[in-house]
Amino acid sequence: MSSSLLDSATGVPTSMPVPQARGPLSATLVSILRSSADPRELTAATDAYEDARSIDPTYDILRDDDAQLTLTLLYELHLQGIENVSDEWEWNPDLLAVRSRLEARFEPGIAELVGEVPSSGDVVADLWATTAPSAGPGLASFMAKDATVDQFAEVLIHRSLNQLREADVHTLGISRLSGAVKAALVEVQSDEYGGGRAERMHSRLFADTMRAVGLSDRYGHYIDAVPAVTLASLNALSLFGFHRRHLGTLVGHLCAVETTSALPSKRYSAGLRRLGFGSDATLFYDEHVEADSVHEQIAVRELAGGLASSQPHRTDDILFGAAACLAFDDLLGDHLTSSWEKGETSLRE
Repeated sequence: MSSSLLDSATGVPTSMPVPQARGPLSATLVSILRSSADPRELTAATDAYEDARSIDPTYDILRDDDAQLTLTLLYELHLQGIENVSDEWEWNPDLLAVRSRLEARFEPGIAELVGEVPSSGDVVADLWATTAPSAGPGLASFMAKDATVDQFAEVLIHRSLNQLREADVHTLGISRLSGAVKAALVEVQSDEYGGGRAERMHSRLFADTMRAVGLSDRYGHYIDAVPAVTLASLNALSLFGFHRRHLGTLVGHLCAVETTSALPSKRYSAGLRRLGFGSDATLFYDEHVEADSVHEQIAVRELAGGLASSQPHRTDDILFGAAACLAFDDLLGDHLTSSWEKGETSLRE
C-alpha cells in the first residue's frame, strides 16, 4: 500500500511529495523508493559517502544537503509517508541500517552545535535559565517591525515542514511515560490537537496562515526549497522522538518549544497585522501566545521536573534537549538574517 491519503477536510494530500535529489545518497534512495530497486544500492552509496567524508576535515553534516535530505526521507517513512511510496519500506532492514549509520554521524554534529550544557542539579531552575529571553532584538523583533511579506513567507516555508505536523513527534513520548508525567504530556498535546476540534488543531491553524499569505498549505510542499540547516532541525527532532534512549532529550526539546514561543508569537502576530493581514493569518500565533503561557508551566514543572524526579539519569538529557532546540533555532535564524543582509533569499534557488 502506498502513502497517498487525502485530508478529509481539505482534500490536500497528507503525505510528503517525492523531492528532487541533492546528491548521490538521496538520488539512490529516491530511486529505490520509486522503483523498488535493490535497497542494498543505498548501502553501497553510503559506503562511498563515508569514504569521502572521512578525509574531509571541514565536513559538517548539519549543512550537508544530501545527507540531511536522505535522513528526512528515511524518517518520513515512519510519519506521514511519501507520496506513492509503499509503506512496506518503513521497516526495511537495509534502509534502517543506513539511517543508523547517518545518525552515528549526525548525533556528534548536534553535540558539537550545542556544546557544553551547564547543570546545577535543579532541572526546573536550569530550564527556566536556559530558555530565558535574550537581551538582543532577535528575529521575532525584526519580523514585528521590519519584515516584508516575502520575508514572512520565507519564514513560514522554513517552519512548514514541522508546523504542518505540529505535535506529532513530541507525542511519540506519551507511550514511554507513566503516571503524572504522562498525564502532563497528554495535557499539553491535547491542546496542540485543538482539544479534539479539528479546526483548532495547531497544524490546521498554521495551514490557514500559509494560505492567508499566498502559500501552499500542502504538507512537505516546500521540501525542495529549504536548505540543509532547516532539514537538520527537523531531523534532530525526529531523532529524539524515534529513539527511546532520547526520551529525556525529547522532553527537554518540548520544554524549550513551549517556554520560548509565547513572546515571539506575539511579535509575529504584530508583524502580520502591520502588513495588513487579518485573523486568518494571525490566529496561529495568537493561539500560541495564550496556550504556551500555560503549557510552559506544565512542561517545565510537571513534565520535565516530574521526569527528572522519577528518572534522575535523564536530567542531563532533558537539559541537552532544550539547548538543542534553541541551538537549531539560532542556526536557522542566523541563516535567515545573514541571507537577508546580503539581499538574498534564505531559500534554495
